[in-house]
Amino acid sequence: MLVRVQADLFDAGAELNSFSQGRTDVGAIVSFTGVVRDTDGNLQEMLIEHYPGMTSKAITKITEEAIARWSLTDALVIHRYGPLKPGAPIMMVATAAAHRAAAFEAADFLMDYLKSRAPFWKKEVTDQGADWVAAKDADEDALKRW
Repeated sequence: MLVRVQADLFDAGAELNSFSQGRTDVGAIVSFTGVVRDTDGNLQEMLIEHYPGMTSKAITKITEEAIARWSLTDALVIHRYGPLKPGAPIMMVATAAAHRAAAFEAADFLMDYLKSRAPFWKKEVTDQGADWVAAKDADEDALKRW
């Protein structure tokens, strides 16, 4: 298991290759990479803030829960903070399991958690100013299924 909270850019392809290299003990590896979305065309950057000790500890705990709940062989979670430009990767989740259903479900669970409960605060900086991103009902609804 690897959990990283970092400011630095990561290469999702290289991370996935490293995560899956030499794996003969699994039947499925699932990955997801989230990127900064600019829906209106005026986003200058997304500023992501966090409390370092608290954030790493919370993500590690939920990743351990996913590993136990879906009998994962391994899991990777990377989440960035700081100023991020549109199109930049924000986070990545990868899960390895004996069967695809467990790998998909665990990855989905981790993504829902990161979107709704991980201790990050996001501010969108646009041409018109800066605003904190509010929680969305759809994200809360997605988390309820777990």
